Amino acid sequence: MFDISIVIPLLNEQDSLKELASWIDRVLKEKQLSYEIIFVDDGSNDNSWNIIKELCAANPHIKGIKFQRNYGKSAALNTAFNAANGSVVFTMDADLQDSPDELPEMYNMIVNEGYDLVSGWKIKRLDPLSKTIPTKLFNWATRKMSGLELHDFNCGLKAYRSNVVKSIEVYGEMHRYIPVIAKWAGFKKITEKPVKHYERKFGQSKFGLERFVNGFLDLLTITFVSRFGKRPMHFFGFIGTLMFLIGGLVSAYLIVEKVVNLYRHAYVRDVTDQPLFYLALTAMIIGTQLFLAGFLGELIARNSPYRNSYLIESELNLK
Repeated sequence: MFDISIVIPLLNEQDSLKELASWIDRVLKEKQLSYEIIFVDDGSNDNSWNIIKELCAANPHIKGIKFQRNYGKSAALNTAFNAANGSVVFTMDADLQDSPDELPEMYNMIVNEGYDLVSGWKIKRLDPLSKTIPTKLFNWATRKMSGLELHDFNCGLKAYRSNVVKSIEVYGEMHRYIPVIAKWAGFKKITEKPVKHYERKFGQSKFGLERFVNGFLDLLTITFVSRFGKRPMHFFGFIGTLMFLIGGLVSAYLIVEKVVNLYRHAYVRDVTDQPLFYLALTAMIIGTQLFLAGFLGELIARNSPYRNSYLIESELNLK
């Protein structure tokens, strides 16, 4: 096992790979840390893969994984996490905006200070306002919804204890929420470290503004699945029952009102002539559907092979 595994997903970054590999090699050799670098070519159409093959031939610590097409950063990270053999696993971008000089200190925070995850924090981002302002809003929303006090969820430079990345699954656009996923998987010792951010030296960003919309939707997905994935009735059943009761009470009120008015010989309006009745009926129908959705969700969850998948930190005296 290596001291460090460095996972680097990339897409069309042919100009930066050799410089990045050399920089990492120099920093870690100075600190006498054993390492492996795992480049994941996410369907590049430039010369990136040929350069990775050259690096692998020249340095036995470098490995390469190539996707047939572009599957996204989450798929690249998840594949590399399964292949990593280091006691501490790092992720970083291939564009030279993350500094390998940060690796030794973040490694010490995991090994010597006992953290499960250390996230980089780019206090001074060298990006245009079109990117920094949405990023700040995105980070604020994520902090509020997750309860995790990190300033920069989307920083590519992160360090993980090995069992963290081996215990989680990353898919879709959820790579930016790995700290949130780790927290809900039971890893509580999460912190951040200010890191230096460099201007992009080669190429251009592969992400547009649509990533913030997709990212917010993924945050909602993670929030729901993590809290109610194994008990969907607690969500759908509660809301469904509440809506059914509200609709039922409103319908009962309209009926009682009509009976009282008949008793008093007052003007009586048919219940079915009142818009409120149809709103109440709609609430009851939606409530019933939500309750059934929760019931079906419970049946699916109880038949899932992962219904009792829990993370065990340690076992003692079991023999």
